[in-house]
Amino acid sequence: MTTTVAAPVTAAPVTKAKVRRGWTQHGLLFVAPFLIVYAVFLIWPTLLGLQMSFSSVNIAGGNDRFVGFDNYAEAFSDPRMWRSLWNTLVFTVLSTIPLVFLGLVFALLVHNLRFMQWLWRLSFFGPFLLPSAVVSLLWLQMIYPPDFGLLNGTLGTDILWLGDPSVAMWSVVLTTVWWTVGFNFLLYLAALQSIPQHLYEAAAIDGATAWDKLRSITLPLLRRTTALIVVLQLVASLKVFDQIYLMTGGGPEDSTRPIIEYAYDVGFTGYRIGYASAVSYILFVLIVIVSLAQLRLFRKREEVTS
Repeated sequence: MTTTVAAPVTAAPVTKAKVRRGWTQHGLLFVAPFLIVYAVFLIWPTLLGLQMSFSSVNIAGGNDRFVGFDNYAEAFSDPRMWRSLWNTLVFTVLSTIPLVFLGLVFALLVHNLRFMQWLWRLSFFGPFLLPSAVVSLLWLQMIYPPDFGLLNGTLGTDILWLGDPSVAMWSVVLTTVWWTVGFNFLLYLAALQSIPQHLYEAAAIDGATAWDKLRSITLPLLRRTTALIVVLQLVASLKVFDQIYLMTGGGPEDSTRPIIEYAYDVGFTGYRIGYASAVSYILFVLIVIVSLAQLRLFRKREEVTS
């Protein structure tokens, strides 16, 4: 009589594909709440706005019909749209350069100070915490009034800072720089504090001056931070609306009206939501192009220097 011994049951080997699939499923479960909120409040409104840009939807009533590219054709032939787009580009150029440069300068100063750093950090970053309405009211009521304003009183002039088309944009840019430079300052300061100190010590042993350290160590290591700040600043400046709307309302003579305010006016004052959506997507495409071009430019510079 022979007895047979059953072979032991072995579990199926766990493959890398199964492990990866399990991680993917668990990951999707954790990010599902965010994806739902993201889809409902960003993706769906974006697609809905794109659909509206091809229609004649009007919040005052009337026929909501498909018009194809008629809204875009009208926008590109509208001199008011081009004027507002030009104002937006001018504001972007005038504000981005000092905001990036001053953010770096302030960060270098605070980083090298050995006393009361907390006070200087608060001084430079504090205005950024203020709401746009508070900043606009402060400059509108205390700094820019032609009769009793602080700026005219200090300079001994009687300039209409917000009433003269030749200086109104400069006035808004000045307010914006004072208000938002603290954000760029904070990013630069964090990047400066992450640079290894031994690099400066080695350079000092080799006889490097302060300028040599800045040119050969600090600025090259801040290149990625600078690229990030430039892109963020360009996008923020192209989307300017709050302070201009509160301080000048786009005037005088439409000299400061940005394209977002123009879209707001035609959409909620003229009730033409379809046309306003088309104008908004023209700005959207412009922002995407500028951002991608800027990132590509910095990437090429890194490849050349590496």
